[in-house]
Amino acid sequence: MPLFGRKKKEPEVVVAEPEAPQLPPPPPTDERGWRSMEDHRDYLLDQVHQLPAFGQQILDALDLSICEDIESDVDLPGFDNSAMDGYAVHFGDTLGATEDAPVTLAVMGEIAAGDWSEEPLPPGTAIKIMTGAPIPPGADAVVPYEATDRGTEDVLVFAAAREGQHIRRRGEDVSAGDVMMRSGARVGARDVGLLAAIGVDKVMVRPRPRVVVLATGSELVEPGLALSNPAQLYDSNSYLLAAAARAEGAQVFRVGLVGDDAEAIKQAISDQLVRADLIITTGGVSQGDYDVVKAVMPELGLTDFCEVAMQPGKPQGFGLIGEDRVPMIMLPGNPVSAYISFEAFVRPVIRKMMGVEPLFRPQVRAIATHLLRSVPGKKQFARGLVTTDPAGRRSVTAVGGHGSHLVSSMARANALIVMDPDVDHVPAGSHVPVWMLDEVS
Repeated sequence: MPLFGRKKKEPEVVVAEPEAPQLPPPPPTDERGWRSMEDHRDYLLDQVHQLPAFGQQILDALDLSICEDIESDVDLPGFDNSAMDGYAVHFGDTLGATEDAPVTLAVMGEIAAGDWSEEPLPPGTAIKIMTGAPIPPGADAVVPYEATDRGTEDVLVFAAAREGQHIRRRGEDVSAGDVMMRSGARVGARDVGLLAAIGVDKVMVRPRPRVVVLATGSELVEPGLALSNPAQLYDSNSYLLAAAARAEGAQVFRVGLVGDDAEAIKQAISDQLVRADLIITTGGVSQGDYDVVKAVMPELGLTDFCEVAMQPGKPQGFGLIGEDRVPMIMLPGNPVSAYISFEAFVRPVIRKMMGVEPLFRPQVRAIATHLLRSVPGKKQFARGLVTTDPAGRRSVTAVGGHGSHLVSSMARANALIVMDPDVDHVPAGSHVPVWMLDEVS
């Protein structure tokens, strides 16, 4: 039968559903299902990126990571100038001068800092000169006021000058083309002074990461308020983590407390996404019935919860939250666990975002002053106090017990004692690795 007057059936077009975004495959685990601390740290670092560079005034660039090599366009000093208040002279005209037999030189005038003249200094004369003023052509020494009678028409010189005496030579500090700062260096106060000295007013740097800190738990109370019952606790974690992040150079927003309510936690996190480069939470990531963070965060983004072979700090969580996939690191709720987790995981992430090296705390070796015990199978972190003797030998003493709730010992410590999973004890007098948290004088 002819098909005239009938519509030809169009072929069916099948549109493939886009693949749902996923986190990269997690690192391997041991027979217990635990990750090593190093593998989990590297996993987090792989998920975050350095923040884009931007131009910043040098004073506002303090403590930020510079993203360009800075070369000087000028010499420092830019001209030969006087290092003293005194008289510019030909050094040969002062030979033989003493207190008893001074040399008399005619004074040709005065040069102040900022003055400039191409007129040479005649032999047998002197010219009064101030610190920082340019050396006139022909002069090759400066006699300080202390070695003269400070004359205005004629000056008596009481001590012979050496050639080049008290003259700062052009380029003796910096030559044009010298590299002043390398990309990746952190801008310090003295760097700001150097940049200004070579005429640089703005540099390319990575910004401070905007870090949001939030503590969860219905038992928590803000410091300064009254505890309504003996089971309540003052929130120390959000203050501790906010301070630690700020100490690393981050711009910190401490949100405060959120109770163990799923909707409240979701709303609090959602509200922060607009201003966060990184979100840190503490509490709610373990196996308890009220660990709400672990239960609700998958609704807001890609999440990964795991157990790490470390003590304290075993339960850990990570997520990429919201449409912009803001990284979120979810830490355990015990104060010491939260802080050691910050040192192990959050601090390196913040430093990578800022482009600051090294990412990790310096690890050194110290002599244990007493027997140290550890739990086999876990990387153990103990709070320690490191001292240095006159010969430069470091010793370390454990501070407080192993409990992850012992906040006072954490405040007294200046180091973390690190014992690997295959270590069950360290004898007194043996060396042990430590992460230095503070400088030891």
